[in-house]
Amino acid sequence: MRTAFLFTKKIGWMLALLLILEGTINKTIAQSYPASPIDQPVTHPVLPKINRPLSPLERRLLRESLDQMNAEAQAQLNAGNEPEAFNIWYKELALRRYLGIEEEIPALGRVGAIAWNRDRTDDVRSFTQRINTLQVDTETKGQLTPETLPIYAQAYQELHSLDDSLDIYQKMLANARQSGDKVAEEELLNKIGELHLSRFEYPKAAPIYEELLDIVQARSDSLKEGIYLQKLAEIYREILQPANSVKYKEELVTNYLKNQQLQELPNLKISIGEDYEALNQPEKASQSYQEAYSLAWSLLQFGTAGQALTKLGKLYENSQQYDLALQIYQELIKVQQRGYDYYGLMGTYDLIGEIYLIQKNQPQALNSFQKALELAKSISYKEEYFTNKIVQINSPPTPSPQPSP
Repeated sequence: MRTAFLFTKKIGWMLALLLILEGTINKTIAQSYPASPIDQPVTHPVLPKINRPLSPLERRLLRESLDQMNAEAQAQLNAGNEPEAFNIWYKELALRRYLGIEEEIPALGRVGAIAWNRDRTDDVRSFTQRINTLQVDTETKGQLTPETLPIYAQAYQELHSLDDSLDIYQKMLANARQSGDKVAEEELLNKIGELHLSRFEYPKAAPIYEELLDIVQARSDSLKEGIYLQKLAEIYREILQPANSVKYKEELVTNYLKNQQLQELPNLKISIGEDYEALNQPEKASQSYQEAYSLAWSLLQFGTAGQALTKLGKLYENSQQYDLALQIYQELIKVQQRGYDYYGLMGTYDLIGEIYLIQKNQPQALNSFQKALELAKSISYKEEYFTNKIVQINSPPTPSPQPSP
């Protein structure tokens, strides 16, 4: 019995000690984060002396007064008096709560956006915590209705509290699906997808846009289909999944043809070629680059045509198909001459010269570097580089030293 009593007493002392420590910790935290000015008591002539709801007239008078305070704070901010501006805003926000969350929360978002843009971290945290408190309170009371959810979502976005925004949008999406509101469902999926992209959360964004793609394809909306195909292609490229990326890009080619968006095709074909290169499929990459060149040339997009030929020439060069690379670079020269691209011409002659050096064709290499030097002089760029190339070719090789007898 005595042992049990001592044990129970020991536990009691430990619990007491823990409670003391908890109180000390909470007090320290409270001291670290002093009470926000938004929680300080405020007075206003319109507010009744007793605890009762405001009358319609009192609400109108208070709202007009608070709108005037907001204008005054903005004027102070414009005049460079930021501390005074936020003092006024804090008073306005503390009073806005008397008008209900429909007015308080948008005001918190409005002032919070200004605070965020001015790196006022403590203010942003204070406003976010206040909205969090209101959300918990309304949820506890069962008052977080479909009508109030958008108010929270907008304010959280203005405060750049993206996790809170996503939470609200997910609730709104669930409501839209439950009610069968397809328009709202698509709009909310878009918002969720954009939020994930803004945080570079590509794996989370991918299934959102795949669902959106299914929605618009089901109703044969080819214009929006193109938008979502492009998003998915970019997403899978960012997460280094070229097989998925090229899949959506090939579908996008069909979409552009259907919608007569021919001007978009050359760059898309170049991008497809890059994906095929990443997949180690040089034949398909070559075909895409050639198609990109033909399309760009026919559309008079000489810069894009040159880019396609450059990619194609490099593809052949990397696979040591030097004769084919030379043919492509010669064609590239015609394109760059047509577009008066002197810098591009200089670079192409440099590439040709290097290939001729690999092939031990010094005369042709020398000719290419001389043409590159002429262009370099005309644009005052890399003259010394090409001069040194020419000197190296013209200099006879130094004979190897003979061993002593």
